[in-house]
Amino acid sequence: MNSRQRRGVILLVVSVLCALAAFGGVLALIRDVESKVGPEKTAYKLKADVPAYKSLDEGQFEKVSVPKRWLPDTAVTDLGELRDKVAASKLRKGSLLQSDMVSDRPELKAGQQEIAIMIDAETGVAGKIDPGSKVNIYATFEGEQQSAGKGKAPNQSKVIVSDAEVIDVGKLTPFKDSADEDQRTRQLERDGVPITFALSTADAQRVAYAESFAEHVRLALVAPGDGNDIPQSDRTYTLTGDE
Repeated sequence: MNSRQRRGVILLVVSVLCALAAFGGVLALIRDVESKVGPEKTAYKLKADVPAYKSLDEGQFEKVSVPKRWLPDTAVTDLGELRDKVAASKLRKGSLLQSDMVSDRPELKAGQQEIAIMIDAETGVAGKIDPGSKVNIYATFEGEQQSAGKGKAPNQSKVIVSDAEVIDVGKLTPFKDSADEDQRTRQLERDGVPITFALSTADAQRVAYAESFAEHVRLALVAPGDGNDIPQSDRTYTLTGDE
């Protein structure tokens, strides 16, 4: 082996040693990163904003992998935990789902019962009423025909139930409503939302009566913490009362 060949062999050996050293350095860096990051765990983040008290389901979230050491103890790692849960407050798109961001769906208390009625979407909901909301239920009645010569009694608006608790809000649904026209009944199709309330027996009867006999039933959202009962003097309104 001449000197040129020996130099070639030496350079080849040096190149191999450098490559091994570089490979070893990369492995060491990877091990160092893994030791700092650690194993990853599945978590979930929101695909879009979710309003407060809205029901939660798997389709609202996407799966992400987060290093276990950086994952909060309250992070939800199993979407089965969302069964019968609602958003405790407004949830923002991209937020990591945590257990303190959800709460149990409102349930009946002792002495209460569920009653659901269809509320006209144009006059009673406006997308702002959710499970857990408190509302006042208003009904308007046409004045009854009085004895001969006295005409009709004034039309009235009444507070049927105050501070009623909403426990479920259904999906927008077309429904038919009856209307009299020249003593003939015709069917009007409107968009409505089924609203379920938790009410006492007496209040449930009032709501059932209003749904059956009132011209219209409307809901008024009550501000949080403003649950004072409406005075009896303010529970009935007639136009003549303002004249």
